Amino acid sequence: MSNKITFADIKNSEEVKTYIKQADASLKVLGFTEHSFAHCSKCAIVAGDLLRDLGYSENEVELARIAAYMHDIGNVINRADHAQSGAVMAFRILDKMGMPYEDIAAVITAIGNHDEATAFPVNAVAAALIIADKTDVRRSRVRNRETIDSDIHDRVNYAVEETDLKIDKEKKSITLHLTIDTTISAVMDYFEIFMSRMKLCRKAAKFFGLEFKLNINGSALL
Repeated sequence: MSNKITFADIKNSEEVKTYIKQADASLKVLGFTEHSFAHCSKCAIVAGDLLRDLGYSENEVELARIAAYMHDIGNVINRADHAQSGAVMAFRILDKMGMPYEDIAAVITAIGNHDEATAFPVNAVAAALIIADKTDVRRSRVRNRETIDSDIHDRVNYAVEETDLKIDKEKKSITLHLTIDTTISAVMDYFEIFMSRMKLCRKAAKFFGLEFKLNINGSALL
């Protein structure tokens, strides 16, 4: 029998918690930025709020939160192809919980389409997840202050002092506003690291009929 599985159900799942925790532990050893509960939770909030603000149904908002919260569990297997393995894992978890097939389909489609190498905003949940995931840039994601000189990914995250994602329905735009410390990281570093991510955000924004923009220290860069 199918049940309406909620975001709260997923957050309270010991199985999901275990996979997220172990996945992040593996990424820590590999030298990646934080991908634990802070990242998952922020992505869930941003993805859900985005669909809510754009007038999508409460069910679609809930599915976006669920997909965003679970999107990185595939890292528990391997970083390579983690979007696809994560989607398969999510299918097993959600099917076992009794989620309706159409809801499962929306969630696993989004998870399977969030990584830069193969991502595409194939539905609203996927588009919201892409934007939420790729715009999570913040100092607290850096695990080790000593790595910022040698690792550009850590440097660009650590330099961020404030981040804000804003939708302007009248101008049909969604803008990522970043305030960065340029003594830590040059603005050009963001283009080197984030260009592929920003292009993906553009595709996702276009799905909603919006234009994606990037603003750093008050200057429009995209």
